[in-house]
Amino acid sequence: MKLHPALRAVTERIIERSRATRSAYLARIRALHDPDRRERSRLACSNLAHGYAAMPKTIKIEMQRERVPNLGMISAYNDMVSAHQPFKDFPDWIKDELHRHGATAQVAGGTPAMCDGITQGYEGMELSLFSRDVIAMSTAIGLSHQMFDGALYFGVCDKIVPGLMMGALSCGHLPGIFVPAGPMTSGIANKEKARTRQLFAEGKVGRDELLASEMASYHSPGTCTFYGTANSNQMMMEMMGVHLPAAAFVNPNTPLREALTRRAAAHLADNIKNGSAVPLGEMLDEKSFVNAIIGLMATGGSTNHTMHLVAMARAAGIILTWDDFDDISSAVPLLIRVYPNGQADVNHFAAAGGLPFVIRELRDNGLLHDDVQTVMGRGMAAYTQEPFLLSGSLKWQDAVAQSRDEEVIRPVSRPFSPDGGLRLMKGNIGRGVIKVSSMRPESFVIEAPAIVFDDQKDVLAAFERGELERDFVCVVRFQGPRANGMPELHKLTPPLGILQDRGFKVALVTDGRMSGASGKVAAAIHLSPEALSGGGIGKIRTGDLIRFNAKTGELTALVDEREWAARTTPQPDLSANQYGFGRELFAGFRERAGSAECGAVSLGGDWG
Repeated sequence: MKLHPALRAVTERIIERSRATRSAYLARIRALHDPDRRERSRLACSNLAHGYAAMPKTIKIEMQRERVPNLGMISAYNDMVSAHQPFKDFPDWIKDELHRHGATAQVAGGTPAMCDGITQGYEGMELSLFSRDVIAMSTAIGLSHQMFDGALYFGVCDKIVPGLMMGALSCGHLPGIFVPAGPMTSGIANKEKARTRQLFAEGKVGRDELLASEMASYHSPGTCTFYGTANSNQMMMEMMGVHLPAAAFVNPNTPLREALTRRAAAHLADNIKNGSAVPLGEMLDEKSFVNAIIGLMATGGSTNHTMHLVAMARAAGIILTWDDFDDISSAVPLLIRVYPNGQADVNHFAAAGGLPFVIRELRDNGLLHDDVQTVMGRGMAAYTQEPFLLSGSLKWQDAVAQSRDEEVIRPVSRPFSPDGGLRLMKGNIGRGVIKVSSMRPESFVIEAPAIVFDDQKDVLAAFERGELERDFVCVVRFQGPRANGMPELHKLTPPLGILQDRGFKVALVTDGRMSGASGKVAAAIHLSPEALSGGGIGKIRTGDLIRFNAKTGELTALVDEREWAARTTPQPDLSANQYGFGRELFAGFRERAGSAECGAVSLGGDWG
């Protein structure tokens, strides 16, 4: 079927906008790529000896053979983060499998992998966004040894996959595959977990009850099962064709998970040997990134990717804007409801049809670029199938013909919403984004006075004092990347949600972030420019009337134009955000960080 005209128009303008930067990027990686020689053959004998030194004798013999590919593994393993604990066994599986395929592998390096769920609301969250850029640099450091003919990337969670992708694209002359670990099995229902959180916020249950509820939800190795940033990452890697098909949502510690991990390594090695492997930077073009945005809208994914996708694309010389996201959202229907947009989790989603069903629906209805390169070859047909272990062999079969649960996943002909639920908000306050796919209809339009805060802790304290029992727009400023690293403000959801449940009209406006699992409260986030850079959000005063219209995208302070123009942003006291828990080490990152709309990247160079 012909591509939807709106998607074609957005893609064409991205291609035109990116023409110079993409051409320069491709020229750089093509200068590094030589399909006729192994990467390590460029190194001198002493350099090679260092690279071989720790390997068993039999592997050293193999590595000295010119035609034997050597794969680098970049791992975000640690055993504190549940999603990454399963990566512990991947290197051994992969080395064993590659021995059977005439190839070798080495762990090229590790990256940090911090958990936003652990740091949420605390000082460590101020390092979270910048950890993405550290991960990108760590990935590049691992691959800089020039020992590798391709790479396998192990990561799942919020900043880890975007960072791995940015680093991988900096070495985009190498082919690669992203290898996921999968979600933990389902715990208690999301509705029950949310109810206990709200009861705790109201003082109706104690900490023991809250902890028991949380541990019944987050209970085993694997990704958290709600559809936040981590699981949105996995969806996007499928939509961009850098996973094996339907690898994203297979649980850890299962025979199928191991089989997929082994096959990913063997598939890459075989493609390198037969000359069909495509360098990652060549493979991922403008259409690949449009497909990722389409997937984000069709599944109601995390707002964090309005920054991460921009940053990943710029690493490949491709320039995305929030207008692209807004226009794609208008053309792509919402096909799934998974918490926080519904009550199901990702395991229910996978069982009901999963990503193969979604991709087939999009592809068959002209809502997906099919003329793209993937690790499976040209086109997205392979991604409409799901894997099974049949008599001990890994096989792919077509996605289910019909949804197994239309409360969770639907065809294009009967979507949950005609659009993707992400909107661009703009006005004299700045430009931001809002996720409307899980909002109540009565929350879309709010016109109320602002109450201005400079710290989320002040919001919580005001709530505890009973000072927020009214209609108001909660403005939390000086939360951008330059101010304090742009932490998520997820702890504001329970108190603002309580006020909303009590009948008050409440909205949030901030230059900070919200969790990928947010959406209950109307929230215009990522305001750009941020307050510290002179953005309009810094001019708002308590008592200003704010027009917040998520239907039209208007976000305006109803202040006389002359008065507004004359206002300045107050100087904030950010001394408490400068030190402790490593924050002093990131002063340079804060100084260099770009705006959220440019990806909030702190690496300088071509990120804008």
